[in-house]
Amino acid sequence: MLNPDDIKAHLKTTRIGRDVIVYASTASTNDAAWHYAANKENDGLVVFAEQQSAGRGRGGNTWLSQKSQSILCSILLINETCQPEMLTLAAAVAVAEAIGRCGSKQARIKWPNDILINGKKTAGILLESKRSKGNFNCVIGIGINCHQKKDSFPVELRQTATSIDIESKTTCDRISLAKRLLISLDDWLIEAKNNEAAILDRWYQLCAQLGRRVTLSYNRRSFTGRVLGIDPREGLIVQLEKGGVRMFSAAHTTMVRSGD
Repeated sequence: MLNPDDIKAHLKTTRIGRDVIVYASTASTNDAAWHYAANKENDGLVVFAEQQSAGRGRGGNTWLSQKSQSILCSILLINETCQPEMLTLAAAVAVAEAIGRCGSKQARIKWPNDILINGKKTAGILLESKRSKGNFNCVIGIGINCHQKKDSFPVELRQTATSIDIESKTTCDRISLAKRLLISLDDWLIEAKNNEAAILDRWYQLCAQLGRRVTLSYNRRSFTGRVLGIDPREGLIVQLEKGGVRMFSAAHTTMVRSGD
């Protein structure tokens, strides 16, 4: 079981993990984190849960979880100065680095908010933001599959989803992973404020789609092309097969197919 004292022990971070809460079960760690946003002293608070009954992913999708099988957490950022797009890039880099290598495969980023191992989804990120009393507050929700076996996933997801245990052929230490995650987030959120170029460089190194063919759905229209890069404010840069270069914002775009 996750234990807040174990997670905080010798945790050398400046902002993330100033306090840590672990719920046995909650509807959504994002919702739980928002309950603490009224107090500015809760900046950097991390809410973990062993299980979620109504966890959500991007686009209103449900994030499936079984008890004590995952890292399910949300990080509260109060009076945040970084834009959501840059925070999402920084969080993706941080999660991929915290997971690291599983067997021979390095965790990679699939734009806009998925983390892959061996081409299969292992983690997801959901960033939410609100303005309150002149402050711009954010919650970064993160779900990482740790102990799931292949038959833990619904049949329709077994070809596209995986876990750290499956890919590493070992048993993930969730306490160690939680600590690595908070340290990695702390480091990369500092970079997001002071050195956007470092975020972009590392994102490019970890991106699973760079130079590859993708199909996107944007405002109910389909677009196909090759990924050229990322703009931290405008979104994914794609060379369209029908000509021209276009940028797609994460807020209005869905990835239909990736990696041809």
